[in-house]
Amino acid sequence: MSGSIFTSSIGKKMFMSISGCILVLFLTFHMCMNLALVFSDAAYNAICGFLGANWYAVAATAVLALVIVLHIALAIVLTLQNRKARGSIRYRANAHENGVEWSSKNMLVLGFVVLLGLIFHLVHFWYKMMFTELMGAHEVAIGAAMVAPTDGAAIVRYYFAQWPYLLLYLVWFAGIWFHLTHGVWSMMHSLGLNSKVWFKRMKCISTIVATIIIGGFALCAIVLFLQGNGILPNPLF
Repeated sequence: MSGSIFTSSIGKKMFMSISGCILVLFLTFHMCMNLALVFSDAAYNAICGFLGANWYAVAATAVLALVIVLHIALAIVLTLQNRKARGSIRYRANAHENGVEWSSKNMLVLGFVVLLGLIFHLVHFWYKMMFTELMGAHEVAIGAAMVAPTDGAAIVRYYFAQWPYLLLYLVWFAGIWFHLTHGVWSMMHSLGLNSKVWFKRMKCISTIVATIIIGGFALCAIVLFLQGNGILPNPLF
């Protein structure tokens, strides 16, 4: 019986929903953390210090990485199962099925866009902050300067002061937004909120949740760019 939970389509969707919920909570926390930087470098670095090369932060990072791998693996498996079940039937490019949105038909593609952005993000931030600190290095290069890996504010501000990085991140944020608008709805649907009464409510809630989270990320990125180029004061107030 327990084996069927792990191997059945319903079981996979349930685990997909749970992993998705964990990732949404993480994104919410990360967005709030970024907001702190807009107002105070010291506050942001204090959070980075709490989440730095500490055993609990490393353990949490390992768990989060496992959740991401599980989420991606389940997404691929479920997509392949759905395509196999449909056989030769595919969504037409110009079809407008009732209740079927562009994001729902391209979740796997959006997922890979999000994954590529995540790798880009890890290379520029996680590697130069937590990983470098774990390796025992006391300085990391950002441009022509050397800063401490614990000075997350300086590292983040360096990259977001440059418009190519800002543009790439805004494109990434857009991909995450589309992924979340359907993902949050799908998560709630899999967890049982699938009645006709809740259908439109779930769509609305999903859009609101995705917009708040990604809007917060985008706002932080734009403000940091403006601060880095002297258009807005740093700190903001």
